[in-house]
Amino acid sequence: MSAHQPPRPTAVPTDKESVPTGEESVPPGAGRVPDARQLRLVLISVSVALMAVVASVSGLNVAQTHMAVEFGASQSTVLWIINIYTLALAALLLPLGAIGDRLGRKPMLVAGLTLFGVASVAAGLAPSAGVMIAARVAAGVGAAMIMPVTLAVITSTFPEQERGRAIGVWTGVAGGGGILGMFLSALLVDVADWRWLFVLPVVLVVIALVMTLTSVPDSREHSAHSFDTIGALVSTIAVVGLIFVLQEGPERGWTAPVTVISLVVGVVAAVAFVAWELRRRDASLLDVRLFRERGLAGGSVTLLVVFGVQAGIAVVLFPFFQAVLGWSGLLSTVAMMPMAVTMMATSALAAGTAARIGARATMAVGVALSALGLALMALFVSVDGGYPSVLAGMLAMGSGMGLAMAPSTEAITASLPRAQQGVASALNDVTREFGTALGVAMLGALLATGYRSAIDGRLDGVPRGAADTAREGIANAVEVAPTTGDHAQALVRDAQQSFIDGWQQAMWVGASVLAALFVYVALRGPKSTTAVDPAPEGGTPEHVAAR
Repeated sequence: MSAHQPPRPTAVPTDKESVPTGEESVPPGAGRVPDARQLRLVLISVSVALMAVVASVSGLNVAQTHMAVEFGASQSTVLWIINIYTLALAALLLPLGAIGDRLGRKPMLVAGLTLFGVASVAAGLAPSAGVMIAARVAAGVGAAMIMPVTLAVITSTFPEQERGRAIGVWTGVAGGGGILGMFLSALLVDVADWRWLFVLPVVLVVIALVMTLTSVPDSREHSAHSFDTIGALVSTIAVVGLIFVLQEGPERGWTAPVTVISLVVGVVAAVAFVAWELRRRDASLLDVRLFRERGLAGGSVTLLVVFGVQAGIAVVLFPFFQAVLGWSGLLSTVAMMPMAVTMMATSALAAGTAARIGARATMAVGVALSALGLALMALFVSVDGGYPSVLAGMLAMGSGMGLAMAPSTEAITASLPRAQQGVASALNDVTREFGTALGVAMLGALLATGYRSAIDGRLDGVPRGAADTAREGIANAVEVAPTTGDHAQALVRDAQQSFIDGWQQAMWVGASVLAALFVYVALRGPKSTTAVDPAPEGGTPEHVAAR
């Protein structure tokens, strides 16, 4: 940080309009640090809001069969009900994050929570699949207003010495909240009705809305430049195209015309976005030149891979619990809880660890632990070993992801100036969404390929129709087995073992990817996550941090 520059301002609660000072505005009283109680209430508020968004990403997965029956919908329609929310969320994160910086983070959070809550009520009462899809789109828009602002509120409110710990809590909720939400959703489906799934996000929204109105300070940034409308539009097209490919490729086929067209549109739009942002420079939506720095590049790559592996693990674990161990959906989500709880705990501890040994070392240890977790599951998983054969690997994975995610998130937010914290938060969120979609698509494909390859050599004597069904997946094999007469017991056993074979292949590939990430982080990870300086009047931010 240059000696002539003032310290980074901290936003605090204020009833007055922020006063513009050049490129950004500083709320009155910015030199005053909020007390511990205020900070705690702010953190609880944004964490509850984030939990509502994250829980809605995975919650509907447990109700696929119920929706198909009640709406008379195809599997493709049901998947659209689930995926359209994530698609709308990911596509609008960057534009709405930037708008939140300009209009005010508190008003954006309040508006997002209101829209999200109304959309969740509409989804819970939806009489048809069409209405449900429309409600899920609206919920995705509301979520895109909420998610980047929750992190931006933390980075603009918490003093530097407290910021890392708060970001650790935020990343723990973001990482473990999906599993927690799935558990609570499965519980509601089990004891009530699938429509009660929407009670959870509505309750969380009401709590978050009340706490936001009473506890969260407002902060906004005034810019002399016009909003980058073209950049926002092109980025939306790029994200929609690429996320659509990852979501629909496994279902429609990677070479299907719609998949290929979507890939081309997404890639062309992404290239156009980079070219436009390089041309626009100071007035850009996102200064893509910052990716040359260790903080933004290292944090983004780490989050992309770690979230991808986490999402892919869920694709593998749930069929294992349900089809191999024969557990219910609720018990399967309970079995995932140790990994989620461990992840949330280590995320909260990551800031202190990074302060002692450095951000790069903390991230490297986290990635190494995650790779160890995959290796342990690949080595010891078995049909007869049951849950204990994967528990150690899950705990190592949870610990590693918690340690890696928190400093990675802080490195990203520290790489952009205070005036662009909504954009920084949105970039962090987009990276997570891309990682999740990529991990589900790739590890899911590896598991499916490994399963089919293994079971092909174990179907001798099984009737042709049943054998074809069994090749589609382990759940299909278990369902068709009773129709095969004397082959029933052997078919189930062979399908379970084939699943384990596919599991091991997927885990070793994942461990290899994490090993490569470890080398990258060790060589190019950020040395620290100190925030960038604000821009001097008439100048550009001095990017000296997260290097």
